[in-house]
Amino acid sequence: MSPRRPTPDPVGPGEESVWDYPRPPAVVRLSVPVRVEHAGREVAASRRAWKVMETAGAPTYYLPAEDVRTDWLERGEGRSWCEWKGRAAYWDLHVPGAPPVPAAAWSYPEPNPDFGMLRDALAFYAQKVDRCLVDGEVARPQPGGFYGGWVNSWIKGPVRGEPGSELW
Repeated sequence: MSPRRPTPDPVGPGEESVWDYPRPPAVVRLSVPVRVEHAGREVAASRRAWKVMETAGAPTYYLPAEDVRTDWLERGEGRSWCEWKGRAAYWDLHVPGAPPVPAAAWSYPEPNPDFGMLRDALAFYAQKVDRCLVDGEVARPQPGGFYGGWVNSWIKGPVRGEPGSELW
């Protein structure tokens, strides 16, 4: 028996339902500013980020390595596998004067061909850094702590990771 799909929240003008996102995920290039801050410092800022959207999940933002303080990143422990993107690598964040943040970011050094545009781009967990912003608005971490999506006011759910969503 398959789990019952939840009832999507109503969507108004300028809003997006995570239930309208496709599976496999869609990737779009953004021109709005996407920014990551930690310990009072800018870690990443781009107007060339990739937005990855997958059914029921909050969008994930991948910033080109050229727009990230990669000198503050060190390859971390652990790996994971995405059926669409491939094997992920994790990165520890070392902002000068602040404690290290293990696995603050991840990337796909050798993504599957359909997601080649994400090669070496970096995504950050909003729950592990001080602030993540999309078009000037601070994003909340995707619920549950496992997924790396960012939730802004225009994102409508319910979003995978919330209590009761384990079987979606």
